[in-house]
Amino acid sequence: MIRNIVFDMGGVLIHFIPSHFIDRLHVSEEDGRLLLRQVFRSVEWVQMDRGSIDEEAAIRRFCRRLPSHLHESVRKLVLEWDEPVMPVEGMYELAEELKNAGYGIYLLSNASVRHPQYWPKIPASRFFDGVVVSAEAGYMKPQAEIYRLLCERYGLKAEECFFIDDLPANVEGAEFVGMRGAVFHDGDVEELREELRRGGVSI
Repeated sequence: MIRNIVFDMGGVLIHFIPSHFIDRLHVSEEDGRLLLRQVFRSVEWVQMDRGSIDEEAAIRRFCRRLPSHLHESVRKLVLEWDEPVMPVEGMYELAEELKNAGYGIYLLSNASVRHPQYWPKIPASRFFDGVVVSAEAGYMKPQAEIYRLLCERYGLKAEECFFIDDLPANVEGAEFVGMRGAVFHDGDVEELREELRRGGVSI
């Protein structure tokens, strides 16, 4: 029996669209491509999620390889990408419905040490019973250890958890440790509801 629903954050609860964050800066098309490649597609971005470097260290590295006129843009992208947070339509209502139905609601996210600064801004966060973030865990999805850490920390059984993520590899990681799961496609909450029902969730 499913007793707990485990959500990813970016691409599930909120939109995480690097090109949109860059568009807010009103830089040239060429500079936008450079920022996308050198910031969001960088090793440092992954290292921030792993917790092996913090934001200030990443900013210093980015600035060393980017022209000086983009340094302020780099700082804004790293420290202010979440201003404003963009919730995925329908996910607040889904989380509320699941909570009211008696399910435990948990977050399992690859995110940096800044997570506590923006997590409360996400409307659905009010319904969550627990949070595990990669930067503080020392593991990242789809490593099996991070799913097991969630279960150990909150006394959950993997076979009683249903995991939702927008990346198939992360759902596969959850299934590897015994959870059920579904890939959240393109903001389609109704499709997700059907996947939950097929997985034994009563909504």
